[in-house]
Amino acid sequence: MRRRTILTGAIGAVAAGILADYQATPAHAASKEVFPVNKTEAEWRKLLTKDQYHVLREEGTEPSGSSPLNAEKRAGTFACAACDQPLFSSETKYESGTGWPSFYAPIEGAVGTSRDFKLFLPRTEVHCSNCGGHLGHVFNDGPPPTGKRYCMNGIAMTFKPVAGEAPPKS
Repeated sequence: MRRRTILTGAIGAVAAGILADYQATPAHAASKEVFPVNKTEAEWRKLLTKDQYHVLREEGTEPSGSSPLNAEKRAGTFACAACDQPLFSSETKYESGTGWPSFYAPIEGAVGTSRDFKLFLPRTEVHCSNCGGHLGHVFNDGPPPTGKRYCMNGIAMTFKPVAGEAPPKS
């Protein structure tokens, strides 16, 4: 009986610690930061589509395979859909097989990160360093040279092709 009590207490303490950390560290800890681009909820809702707002401001996730940016192969820059800040160069994009646009490195200084406990296991959330918009998550299972996989929501970005690049044929 004593073992069960100790084990139950230990499990309870671990669960309480995880829950406390989860509650003390919002999934989008960056929301407490002040960003160069700062708008009210009403201004963001007016600027963004309903789906963009859900991902960028409420930390949602678009369905896998739903973004045309996943298939984008032209040379250019992926920018934040909320504030137009350049985030990723097409040179760092690769096919991860996840159904979301993936990159092995952002443009220097373009993104910030915070801890995310939405799935109760810690992940690294990625947000725009200019407006704080949620972009996706970064994982340590990407290709060289960084070993990182920046798994981004395509709806949170726009694509600007290099001048003269023709759109892909349908």
